[in-house]
Amino acid sequence: MSGHDASLHRAARPVRRQPHAVVIGSGFGGLAAAIRLGARGYRVTVLERLEQSGGRARVHRQDGFTFDAGPTIVTAPHLFAELWALCGRDMAADVDLRPIDPFYRIRFHDGSTIDCSGDPARMRAEVDRLAPGDGPGYERFLAHAEAMFRVGFEKLGDVPFDRAADMARVLPELVRLGGWRSVHALVSSYIKDERLRIALGFHPLFIGGNPFTATAVLVLVSALERRWGVHFAMGGTGRLVSGLVGLIERQGGRIRHGAEVDRILVENGRACGVRLAGGETIPADIVVSNADAAATYRQLLPAAARRRWTDRKVGRMRQSMSLFVWYFGTDRTYPEVPHHTILLGPRYRDLLAEIFGARALPADFSLYLHRPTATDPSLAPPGCDAFYVLAPVANLDAPIDWTRAAEPYRQAIAAELERTVLPGLGAALVTSRVTTPLDFAADFLAEKGAAFGPEPVLTQCAWFRPHNRSEDVDGLYLVGAGTHPGAGLPGVLSSARILDRVVPHADALVR
Repeated sequence: MSGHDASLHRAARPVRRQPHAVVIGSGFGGLAAAIRLGARGYRVTVLERLEQSGGRARVHRQDGFTFDAGPTIVTAPHLFAELWALCGRDMAADVDLRPIDPFYRIRFHDGSTIDCSGDPARMRAEVDRLAPGDGPGYERFLAHAEAMFRVGFEKLGDVPFDRAADMARVLPELVRLGGWRSVHALVSSYIKDERLRIALGFHPLFIGGNPFTATAVLVLVSALERRWGVHFAMGGTGRLVSGLVGLIERQGGRIRHGAEVDRILVENGRACGVRLAGGETIPADIVVSNADAAATYRQLLPAAARRRWTDRKVGRMRQSMSLFVWYFGTDRTYPEVPHHTILLGPRYRDLLAEIFGARALPADFSLYLHRPTATDPSLAPPGCDAFYVLAPVANLDAPIDWTRAAEPYRQAIAAELERTVLPGLGAALVTSRVTTPLDFAADFLAEKGAAFGPEPVLTQCAWFRPHNRSEDVDGLYLVGAGTHPGAGLPGVLSSARILDRVVPHADALVR
């Protein structure tokens, strides 16, 4: 055969079809899912309704300041590094992650403080200083939290809970460890000082839970912090987003912004693509939704395609609280303020009861203050500081008119910050913007404006949560805060990791 004939022979061979995966949403769960699918042979298209990637982790830039809109605490950096490794790259080449020390400072209403870190000797000294006599109980709590971490994160964090039998299999171990109790109750069984109880048990608030009702499984978060530390990406969390976007593009994947999905298309009980709001249809072999779980089922799927997640069942899910976030910059710096500060108000249990009970907006508040310029001064102009302050608030079940309440609430928060840790704030303020529960509902289609999806109580965890592999529609998968294992960066990255167990390899679809 001549060379010319051989080239014709090669050209006549049929081109092998590459299965197509559509990912709805470009939050961390969606971006991680796209990378994992690309590594397993899929051609991937990510559809994002907003004009930038990141979802809740998008970036606000104004007046020379850079503000991460959402998550700022990286507690399991290996989950990110794993995504870079799947693409044959070293994450350090694209993202500079810096450890934060202390992790955060907690300031109680009486002015006392505790600096939380991963150094065992320093932490024990802080405990002994704040709560003399609670040291031995603290050590026993650490051992309990570590045992919960080994079960809840290492064994179950990336395991799908498709069947009730999966839940029954792990229940004995969770019961043995007290998973049926609340976080606060478990901590209180070891600790007497109420301030230390709060310091060791507030972590559910990072993922939308009330420490007085959230399952005690979530004490694993404190063990996770001690295991891997707390990190921050230089340039802001948005650098992680742009890094993941770059990985997807290097794989040959595509991200389309301003592409709002109107409907997940279903044929013979199987997802076969999506329809955009403008009418365009995009065929797909599988569909992965990083949209809010409630929106995925109630807004994107026709009722006829749903047997389990009916409108009534979706509506009965208890949603997490929401957030009020104020982003602001100052024309001076506050070097005495650490990267992360938690400022507790005069009430704790009663305040949380009002927030999670969706009552009226309380007059008092507890706050999380983020000062990223403590680690990366480039996020603000020279001589300036960038901040955001976050207050847990009720979701939109509460009778709060945020169009009227937002500015007075911001002013009250500003006054409290000026009184406590940011003296002279009013005169130093040079830029400002706010996010309310209305924004979570409008921008992210979050049910009731909830910031973290379904509330992490025991009856809404693992098998009880919307499954990673849809029970209603074949070929449809869910990632993100609304599915197992839950909210927070480790949770949403683990939800994408589960796809490796439940989504067939691309090769299986072309045999």
